[in-house]
Amino acid sequence: MNRHAQILTALASGAIFGIGLSLSGMLDPVRVRGFLHVAGDWDPSLAFVLGGAVAVVMSGIFVRRRLQNPAFGDAFHLPATMPIDTRLITGSAIFGIGWGLAGLCPGPALAALSLGLAPVALFVVAMLVGMTIHDRLIAGRTNTPALRRAP
Repeated sequence: MNRHAQILTALASGAIFGIGLSLSGMLDPVRVRGFLHVAGDWDPSLAFVLGGAVAVVMSGIFVRRRLQNPAFGDAFHLPATMPIDTRLITGSAIFGIGWGLAGLCPGPALAALSLGLAPVALFVVAMLVGMTIHDRLIAGRTNTPALRRAP
């Protein structure tokens, strides 16, 4: 396994993802809120972005099913199946409400830091504080493992 190839591939993938977010308008919280406001002045243009994302993921799933091993690893590391429970539904609701109010979610927020806007920086700081609180306090009490870095 070539660690440098893994890092370069991850860096290139992240850069392409960030460029795609920028070109698609996903870094503009006003545009995202317009897309999420289906009962009011709805902006359907981001539906094409979501459709493109689904196409990319589906092609990745198709390729993954054909391959026995990844290009830069010994095996694919897939998450375990988790039941749909109260914690999952609550977390999804909190994510959705935050996305609707702020017009940002984690990926676009990190990419939007490049714009140098104070509200985006505040959002990212609040997001990191919330993740830290979860990892240090909540995950420990519920015996839920916090996200860990790959070895």
